[in-house]
Amino acid sequence: KSITFIERTMSEAPHVKSGPTGTGGGGKHVGKVKNKLPAPIQITAEQLLREAKERQLEIVPPPPRQKITDPTELAEYRMRKRKQFEDNIRKNRAVMVNWIKYARWEEETQEYQRARSVYERALDVDHRCVPMWLKYTEMEMKHKQVNHARNIWDRAVTLMPRVSQFWYKYTYMEEMLENIAGARQVFERWMEWEPEEQAWSSYINMELRYKEIDRARDIYTKFVLVHPTVKNWIKFAKFEEKHGNVAGAREVYERAVDFFGEEYMEEGLFIGFAKFEEGQKESDRARAIYKYALEKLTKEQCPDLFKSYSIFEKKFGDRRGIEDVIINKRRFKYETEIKQNPLNYDAWFDLLRLLEADGSLDDVRDTYERAIANIPLVASKKGWRRYIYLWINYALFEELEAEDVDKTREVYKACLEVVPHKKFTFGKIWLMFAQFEIRQKNLDGARKILGTSIGKCPKPKLFKGYIDLELQMREFDRCRKIYEKFLEHDMSNCNTWMKFAELETILGDTDRARAIFNLAIQQPLLDMPEILWKAYIDFEVEEEEHDRVRALYKALLQRTKHVKVWISFANYEASIEHTKKAREIYEEADGSLQSDTQKEERVLCLEAWREFETTHGTEKTQDEIKKKMPRRVKKRRKIDVEEGGEGGWEEYWDYIFPDTEANSSNLKFLQMAKAWKKQKDDDDSDSDEDDEEDEDAADD
Repeated sequence: KSITFIERTMSEAPHVKSGPTGTGGGGKHVGKVKNKLPAPIQITAEQLLREAKERQLEIVPPPPRQKITDPTELAEYRMRKRKQFEDNIRKNRAVMVNWIKYARWEEETQEYQRARSVYERALDVDHRCVPMWLKYTEMEMKHKQVNHARNIWDRAVTLMPRVSQFWYKYTYMEEMLENIAGARQVFERWMEWEPEEQAWSSYINMELRYKEIDRARDIYTKFVLVHPTVKNWIKFAKFEEKHGNVAGAREVYERAVDFFGEEYMEEGLFIGFAKFEEGQKESDRARAIYKYALEKLTKEQCPDLFKSYSIFEKKFGDRRGIEDVIINKRRFKYETEIKQNPLNYDAWFDLLRLLEADGSLDDVRDTYERAIANIPLVASKKGWRRYIYLWINYALFEELEAEDVDKTREVYKACLEVVPHKKFTFGKIWLMFAQFEIRQKNLDGARKILGTSIGKCPKPKLFKGYIDLELQMREFDRCRKIYEKFLEHDMSNCNTWMKFAELETILGDTDRARAIFNLAIQQPLLDMPEILWKAYIDFEVEEEEHDRVRALYKALLQRTKHVKVWISFANYEASIEHTKKAREIYEEADGSLQSDTQKEERVLCLEAWREFETTHGTEKTQDEIKKKMPRRVKKRRKIDVEEGGEGGWEEYWDYIFPDTEANSSNLKFLQMAKAWKKQKDDDDSDSDEDDEEDEDAADD
């Protein structure tokens, strides 16, 4: 019926004319597309694939299901599949996935002997493949071949005893078969290899599942010797406590303390031991354990121990008394260190910190007075740094803890009297003293302190602190005076000139700012003149004073012919749309950088010029700058050695510019002409001498 329908449809279809203008199969001419513009809505390839997937336009039919009913056909099918598997294995024997697929197929066809053969062949290729062993044993266990599985597990754990997965599955199989003795025997074999902690825990948990407490205790005894950590000892003790053996738990803790000794003591062990005794209502034993640990361990080693001890004393004892004992012990230790070396300021800091945490004000004051009495013996600032912080902490203690304003002021004054200001000073002390007076609303006192500081020891830090204070008070006239004093002290500090000019700019006095910049650039010695000139130029650019900017660039070029100055000048002209002037600047820079020692600077200038022409130039100017670009060549030169020996040769990159190359070729031609003329003169003199010898011979 379908064939008849197709024939009827073709007979009823209209005749399509074939020819040069038709659309039939005989003509080769294709109709022209009238509209070649891109479609307003573009479709990506990803969208096409997504729509095809959604509409299921390309549905691939599943392969037909093959039904085998003849034994001969089944044998042929099996032989064909085996040949495919064998070919895959022959191509790459090391790919274990092919072996596993082969063995799984033989298993599905219930050819267990063949599957075993495949697994054995695979293990001969790579006996360290863990998944292969697991699949092999899984097949045997699935089909209840227990003895086969045992044999495979034995071989696996013998070959790879460090693979824990084999042991776990082996013991699990024996336990599922209710062969507890066999599982215990496997665990014992495993424990001989001293595996990780989880393996021991699994062995212990198995014994506990069958109420074998004594066996679990024996395993714990071996476990803590193989993995001797505090955590495992505590776990052993908790096991004994859980099963009602209090004496055994106490014995475990005592053995652990003896085992670690005083050298490897840890606070976790003592915390666990003390909490155990606390749980047994033995508060005296717990207190003795805490005291012993605090005596043997340092403060840095037992922060949690001290917290636990404090909580314990809150429950069962006099917390204040225990803390006093601990403080006295620590204090005795620090006092011993100070007695050995009174200039050990770290010990003083530790002692003062201890007393400030829990001590009387008079005691802390006396300790501070004793500490600051130990003045360093060296007259260098580095040797005084730790000492000066004793004064700082003393002043802060009096102000914040004791809240004694007069005493704080006396401490600051005494500190400033001790410091040798003629050799060195500490600006931090002066500034902290001034800030203290400001907090006390004594502004005049703070100004007096800072004025004295810049009079005795004028440091930049003190000037900046004084200026910041006056800026906060909005005293701009005072700021100007301080800046003037600052500049009188150090006129080479470019940062000070810039900050001064910035202040005037913020206040809107551009004339004063410009005058400051003019004074600054006229100084004969500056620490960072390039930053100062840049700040001055940026200032004029912001003010849109183009003539002044050009004058500044020209003045700077009179002092230095650095390539960055030329490039910056040209970029500025280009930024204000003066391309002609920018080009003239580049030409002038190229002319001034034509010496042999400035080749790299000239290359930088030409590259910047080329970028400029690319953006602002024409094809003619771009071609001109391309002709000016140098050629990079590799050369050799002799290494100079100071001792007069031969240093060898080294290679380096050099630039040959078109103008210097032409001059060098003309010079080479002149040298060759001179050599030719000299050789000709030598030949003429030789011929004259020969003639004179002939005449002398004739006379004879």
